[in-house]
Amino acid sequence: MVLVLMTFICGDSQEERFESARAVVVAMLPKRRRPGKTVQGFEKALSRLPMWSLRRVAAMVRRRLPEVLAHRWTTNGFVVLGCDGSRLECPRAVALEERMGQAGKQDAAPTMWLTALVHLATGVPFSWRVGKGTASERDHLKHLLGILPAAALVVCDAGYTGYDLCAFMLQHGVDFLIRMSSVVTLYTTTMQPLETYREGIVYYWTDQARKAGLPALRLRLIRRVGEKKVQGGKQKYEVWLLTSVLSARRLPAERAGLWYRWRWENEGFFRTYKRTLSMVKLASRTVAMIHREAEGSLLATQLLLAMAADSLPAFTVAKVSPRQAVLEVRREFQRLIGQRRTPPLSSRLARAVREQRPRMTPKASREWPRRKPHKPPGAPQLLRIETIEKTTKPAARRAA
Repeated sequence: MVLVLMTFICGDSQEERFESARAVVVAMLPKRRRPGKTVQGFEKALSRLPMWSLRRVAAMVRRRLPEVLAHRWTTNGFVVLGCDGSRLECPRAVALEERMGQAGKQDAAPTMWLTALVHLATGVPFSWRVGKGTASERDHLKHLLGILPAAALVVCDAGYTGYDLCAFMLQHGVDFLIRMSSVVTLYTTTMQPLETYREGIVYYWTDQARKAGLPALRLRLIRRVGEKKVQGGKQKYEVWLLTSVLSARRLPAERAGLWYRWRWENEGFFRTYKRTLSMVKLASRTVAMIHREAEGSLLATQLLLAMAADSLPAFTVAKVSPRQAVLEVRREFQRLIGQRRTPPLSSRLARAVREQRPRMTPKASREWPRRKPHKPPGAPQLLRIETIEKTTKPAARRAA
């Protein structure tokens, strides 16, 4: 409980957060044994706690999510989950520099890679996996597929393209919706110009897969065209989405575009975790403690958002405001310590919702300088399937 509550507490150091979290736990459980006296003793006791115990608690919370989210758990027959990754900065300790890997420029601080699955209809994180800063987010997603709920549909950006990942998800019976980029080559039975393409069946078959004797993946490609508000007017854009749902009745093109826009809930979760809860840089200086700090803080974020979503009225379209939810939790801590009389926490969390006014202007008021201009992923290459036959026939004749 102290590990979880330290994520919500304000403080400039681990010592300050520990003292405040300890006081809250003592006020909540006055007849239980005190959780230590110093942060050093707390960290020593926590380092002896096996990691599987924290993961077991997270698994039990994850098992309760379908009941807590209730009517918002499924959307049109699917449990829509977004997958994305982000790096967390770690202290420049010798042990962390040796074990966490060099993910940035030379002499950069060690980092931890976090891959998270977020329930897009509510913004509540479903599961996650952490590793070295050089870890592969695709490999993390493969490990997370085993705990996905029934009828799950995973929505990913262009960083998750690849024949191996698509084949792995199809093998495990997981539906997906992945944005394509210009580095991907797909094949069709009839050639269609990209300018007039809307949707249809395509085949994903790389050179490596053909040489290894692997089959072509029969998938569905969807092109969505729209406009977005920018400084000085509007700008057209197009998004190419590859999905394993072949039926347009089960997943219409308009709904696929909507669900891909929902993927920004992943970015919202990372912003909540890093900025709202001040976890942009972890504080622990050993390998054992850095993993426990990450697991405990991620569990705390999941509990916060799930508890706030559970407090919302049934069948509401509003979503949780993480900032307001954190403020209400901190007020509850003050009530416990100071014995103040306030309304119940559940009724206060029910009012912690995002603003729902229609936005008439873009969020960015100006274009800030970046390391390099953002370039959205382009359209995939579409070729006729006969081009493969023409290139493989001479090789087959030579083999004969």
